[in-house]
Amino acid sequence: MNRAEGNFAAALSVGEVAARSGVAVSTVHFYEKRGLIAGWRSGGNQRRYRRAVLRRIAIIKVAQQLGIPLAEIRDRLSMLPAEGSAGKADWDRIAGSWRADLDRRIDQLTRLRDKLDGCIGCGCLSMETCPLRNPGDVAAERGTGARYLCPAGAEES
Repeated sequence: MNRAEGNFAAALSVGEVAARSGVAVSTVHFYEKRGLIAGWRSGGNQRRYRRAVLRRIAIIKVAQQLGIPLAEIRDRLSMLPAEGSAGKADWDRIAGSWRADLDRRIDQLTRLRDKLDGCIGCGCLSMETCPLRNPGDVAAERGTGARYLCPAGAEES
């Protein structure tokens, strides 16, 4: 982006983005390197960002708190317009794309919470009683030992 593409005076420096979003400057650089946010270099070779980047960083932080991997966050953010602010329809589309995954995670966490007492000390790798990691003792069909640690098709020594 250059001066002609946007309101250069309204652009934020990396320090301003960090201060206003509550993350470290290094985090802003990390997010940009990972393709989560975008900026440009000023004539003085300083990083500049549109104000809309603050909303993106807020979404990144909330998504991370929910346990969503950065690669998935980047994929969802790529659904937003590259330039300017996202509208309600854009955010609704992202929220809808996450809904099924969040429902699945909630279900897994609820099952873990409800069955955690039975997991203490079971080993989980080939025990018939582990309904979370090895339901129905499916690992036993693959042989003895730490089946989840062995690559598919690898022979045990």
